[in-house]
Amino acid sequence: MVERFELTPGYSISRVINGCWQLSAGHSLKNDLDKKDVMRALHTLAESGFTTFDCADIYTGVEEFLGEFGRELKSGGVSPSDIQIHTKYVPDINLLSEVDYAYTEKIIDRSLTRLGRDVLDLVQFHWWDYDVQGCLETAGYLSKLRDKGKIRNIGVTNFDTAHFAELIEAGIPVVSFQSQYSVFDRRPEKKLLDYCKSRNVPLLCYGTISGGFLAEKWIGKASADLETRSQVKYLQVIEDTLGWDGYQELLMLLDKTARKHDVQIAHVAAKYILSQHGVGAAIIGVRNSKHAESNARIFSFNLDEAEIKQIKDFLDNYEIVDGEPFEQERTVGSKYRSIMKMNLNEE
Repeated sequence: MVERFELTPGYSISRVINGCWQLSAGHSLKNDLDKKDVMRALHTLAESGFTTFDCADIYTGVEEFLGEFGRELKSGGVSPSDIQIHTKYVPDINLLSEVDYAYTEKIIDRSLTRLGRDVLDLVQFHWWDYDVQGCLETAGYLSKLRDKGKIRNIGVTNFDTAHFAELIEAGIPVVSFQSQYSVFDRRPEKKLLDYCKSRNVPLLCYGTISGGFLAEKWIGKASADLETRSQVKYLQVIEDTLGWDGYQELLMLLDKTARKHDVQIAHVAAKYILSQHGVGAAIIGVRNSKHAESNARIFSFNLDEAEIKQIKDFLDNYEIVDGEPFEQERTVGSKYRSIMKMNLNEE
């Protein structure tokens, strides 16, 4: 059975969310995406109980692809009303100073049209540059659109704790916080996770299997042949935390645990994050039908307290990436920022 989590009263999501970032144009460095196979994967996932999908206005082509998926559902056993689609509102960095209510509503209406939905289940808000005024006001626009019936729930993504707290204190009805969180990137553990728990705002975590770096095929490898932009990003995290040797030791530890439960390293890594108090769900990317079959195994076992402690004790021997979640990605001159694309909406 796929575990579910009640995000708000009467609205539940699968605890593993189908991440669709990898389906966006430009994600793969090899342009090897088989969209027919991906569509089969989406149907398999929905029919298996993985009914929640994560996308964004800036994931080029993905909202349209999910809209096509929804149209196909109308003739099958799972209906469009049985699935949940979470998107994002990410104004381009070059346009932040110009964002107003009319622009915000235009982008929300565009997402509704692309997805073929009457209401957006969850819109996750991001603001690239806190030095540009308007973040709080723009969150307020989303709240008005929620009152208008175009948005069911409001979330945030990639905020730091201080600016997220400003939204909460201003009364913005935020129900979730999407953040990168994995055995590699533990920045939420510094203070974000505790703050979210104090406000009853669950984390929806991406990067839990780190672009495929948490897999048996990497054991014993001396270096990485990168295939996607995600792997470029997560290799940066490995370099600044475990280092390649520590990464190899972690793989061996996770592999030992995985063999005990007859699962794979990725399943253990995802389960470890799902076991953290305050985590509502993990977002795991979908690129082909093989992923669809694999994800169900995450709920076939549980990590006991000793296993969780063993992984945590190992990780505590290593550094955590500097700063708050997404702080490095915002910092001008940082290698983390160098792969960010911040003007995708108008493109």
